[in-house]
Amino acid sequence: MKQKLEEIRARANAELEALSELPQLEDFRVRVLGKKGELTGILKSMGSLSPEERPKMGQLANEVRQSIEASLASKMQELKAREMQREIESTPLFDVSMPADLTRGSYHPITLVQRQCETIFKSMGFTVEDYSEIVTDYECFESLNIPKHHPARDMQDTYYLENGQLLKSQTSAAQNAIYKKYRDALVNDGVPIKAIFPGRCFRNEATDACHENTFFQMEGVMVDKNISISNLIYFMKTMLSQVFQRDIRVRLRPGFFPFVEPGFELDINCLICGGEGCSSCKHSGWLELCPCGMIHPEVLKAGGIDPEAYTGFAFGLGLTRLAMMKYGIKDIRDLNSGSLKSLAQFTDDE
Repeated sequence: MKQKLEEIRARANAELEALSELPQLEDFRVRVLGKKGELTGILKSMGSLSPEERPKMGQLANEVRQSIEASLASKMQELKAREMQREIESTPLFDVSMPADLTRGSYHPITLVQRQCETIFKSMGFTVEDYSEIVTDYECFESLNIPKHHPARDMQDTYYLENGQLLKSQTSAAQNAIYKKYRDALVNDGVPIKAIFPGRCFRNEATDACHENTFFQMEGVMVDKNISISNLIYFMKTMLSQVFQRDIRVRLRPGFFPFVEPGFELDINCLICGGEGCSSCKHSGWLELCPCGMIHPEVLKAGGIDPEAYTGFAFGLGLTRLAMMKYGIKDIRDLNSGSLKSLAQFTDDE
């Protein structure tokens, strides 16, 4: 039996050395080490050995198996490396000196609208801020005059993480940080706080032609002495007229938002149906575009600003809906679809 085991080891090593393809290794393993393989057959015949010979032959059989398995693993690694090298050599090289094909991509319509709005507000003295998509409950709600268990939270059912943080349901979540960042310049140097902060928002709600669980907003705030609703209307009308390059019908109607008082809904006449009514505007002829109002005194206090000395306005512009109006997109779900056919038609018009 000892001679048979040594013969199997020698023959196995010779066969492995000659193999050149990965599928051949599996055939070899089954034939030599499998349940019905040569080595297994030898082990099954050990019952015929004497009690004295059995431990010695068992030890040798294990050594032979381990030796063949090690050689098999080494050969597999070698063949895998060789196959990878063949694949690399057969792949055409990328010529970095070739001119780029600029026709293969385009900016997303929301990106185009966001950049246009940023340019417009920069021209009016606003800074552009960035903020995290994952925020605390305090940032998203409590600092905005929405305490725990306030019914206004029901309208912004969002996604919570195990650590207690959440995916922001509104760009207003950045307000508190913006006030604290610029309050010293406001109080000490008299520099107004004028900032916009675009970003992606999330809400747990059913989707339809005009609602999505992931969408983009752009928050804007201005804080200084003697700021009034007139300032809010001026900046919003200026922005909309430049975005659409024509006169746009808008309307202000009362709206409740805990972080502003008074609060308004700024609606834009639906540009998809011309105000006649369609699925995008829920057949009303109007599309809610911009919740806005005068910043609530409690929100200013939370940001370290004295509401007796300063006032301000805030607005939350729906970039997703603005893109729909600008480009005539009837279904909001197209914007998150990843469909190149739908999105590749847009080009930078700046």
